[in-house]
Amino acid sequence: MEGVSSEACSLAGHLQLGNLIAIWDDNHISIDGDTNQAFTEDVVKRYESYGWEVLTVGDGDHDLDGIEAAIKKAQESKDKPTLIKLRTIIGFGSKQQGTHGVHGSPLKADDIKQLKEKFGFNPEQSFAVPQEVYDLCHKQASQGAALELEWNQQLAKYGQQFKAEHDDLVRRQSGDLPEGWEKNLPVYTPADAAVASRKLSEIVLQKIHDVIPELLGGSADLTGSNLTRWKDAVDFQPPSTGLGDYTGRYIRYGVREHAMGAIMNGLAAYGTVLPFSGTFLNFVSYAAGAVRLSSLSQVRVIWVATHDSIGLGEDGPTHQPIETLAHFRALPNMMVWRPADGNETSAAYYVALTSKHTPSIVALSRQNLPQLEGSIIDKAIKGGYVLHEQEGANITLVSTGSEVCICVDAVKYLAEKHNIKARVVSIPCFEVFDNQTKEYRLSVLPDGIPSLSVEVMSTMGWERYTHEQFGLNRFGASGAYKDVYKASFRAQPPFPLLRLLNFNRMLTCLVTCRSSSSLPRASPSALSPPSTSGRTSPTSGHPSTVLSSSTSRERCLWGKKELEDKTKSFIHLASAAFPCRLE
Repeated sequence: MEGVSSEACSLAGHLQLGNLIAIWDDNHISIDGDTNQAFTEDVVKRYESYGWEVLTVGDGDHDLDGIEAAIKKAQESKDKPTLIKLRTIIGFGSKQQGTHGVHGSPLKADDIKQLKEKFGFNPEQSFAVPQEVYDLCHKQASQGAALELEWNQQLAKYGQQFKAEHDDLVRRQSGDLPEGWEKNLPVYTPADAAVASRKLSEIVLQKIHDVIPELLGGSADLTGSNLTRWKDAVDFQPPSTGLGDYTGRYIRYGVREHAMGAIMNGLAAYGTVLPFSGTFLNFVSYAAGAVRLSSLSQVRVIWVATHDSIGLGEDGPTHQPIETLAHFRALPNMMVWRPADGNETSAAYYVALTSKHTPSIVALSRQNLPQLEGSIIDKAIKGGYVLHEQEGANITLVSTGSEVCICVDAVKYLAEKHNIKARVVSIPCFEVFDNQTKEYRLSVLPDGIPSLSVEVMSTMGWERYTHEQFGLNRFGASGAYKDVYKASFRAQPPFPLLRLLNFNRMLTCLVTCRSSSSLPRASPSALSPPSTSGRTSPTSGHPSTVLSSSTSRERCLWGKKELEDKTKSFIHLASAAFPCRLE
């Protein structure tokens, strides 16, 4: 019934996957009861329309020969996948056979007893395995060991005749990448042109696909938008279609995000290939079940998730992700990257490709982004780093992706117009940054300096790193991306900055910082501005304990007069402090 099976099986039929055999246990029972309550379609006709061969075994409870014959016949099919419809009775032999009562509940003692008697077992014995079962299993194990030995001998012989191919196969099976592949990652300087990070991703793929031959790409009907297909790529298609062949390394998944994610999981689990595929970031949510299994299964798959914010423009709120990053950042064992420029994009691919047991989502912009001063691949691979350091900084601006350059411009504005010193931190990947040492994290986000996150989507999760958050806790809008950015920033009063720098709170910070190890996160007072645009007041306390260190006990914050002056300044400049710098 599940939609993912329909998506996957439709694609399998189109691709004419003759090696694929699926056995459908057709017992007419689901958790709610008989499937006729919700499922009355003709499955056989549906699969035939997909282009599958369909075989039926009418008595799956007794006809073992019929099952074996159906499998053998399915193996003869070379240009169609095969579905074997196996009609069975759920809980066969029990008193509750054929009902949903046996679906998820253990059998009662009297039922187990009669069932054992019916099938010739001693009802007084529990967990007893007849000797003939042991003998049969040992026989099969011996046969399997002999076949494995034969295979290993053939592989060794193959290695003598075709050393390069043998070594490549062994390397792929281990999950290792070709030596020196990373030398092909592009490196940028601030003198290079502004480029959309989705285009930077395409440049990476273009440069590495030859040196990593196991890369297998694709897209969910958005190839021209995701830019996931290198120039000389061959599509994986049945040769009879004239659209490609089975040597192809690019899969046209169609509008099937969930199946795409599930198929990537299967490919990664099988090994010897390294799958990546593209869609819009907002549409990765269609595949949330498969993405979760990627993390749970610890497989290396890469989602190229373009159009990562309100910066995608005219497509509007249906396509503009707001909660998406917060959702997937909360997923254990999932790297969510949002690079700010070319070097961070290269860093994201480096870590994604070298992490054998962790999947990745790489969120990429549609709009052009400048190459940033201070952006270095070796720094970015740590998940977070100081992009712009400032001695005696009054505030730390923390950001990701397309908003990092906005923070860089804010530094200049604050310094020139209001004599306020700001430093900038880029955290392209929470998961990777969190795995760095405490000392390193404290060097990036030190004690005693107020911090503000800036990201044009949900602020959820940022409270772990910053004292206040500036984001978009409502849906976006349709329009030219620069206009949408400006409207989004102007629509939100500068409450995070005001709360962060208001006189009462800063006095509290001043007193506390002299006797404590970290800058406190005070609860909003009655004088704090009200919540707007769906924004909730921050919780009390302070950011994660990674921000605690005894090294800053002696550090003092601003004095009273300076606090008053700077608070007044921030009231006037907060909205203007973040001009758009999006070429």
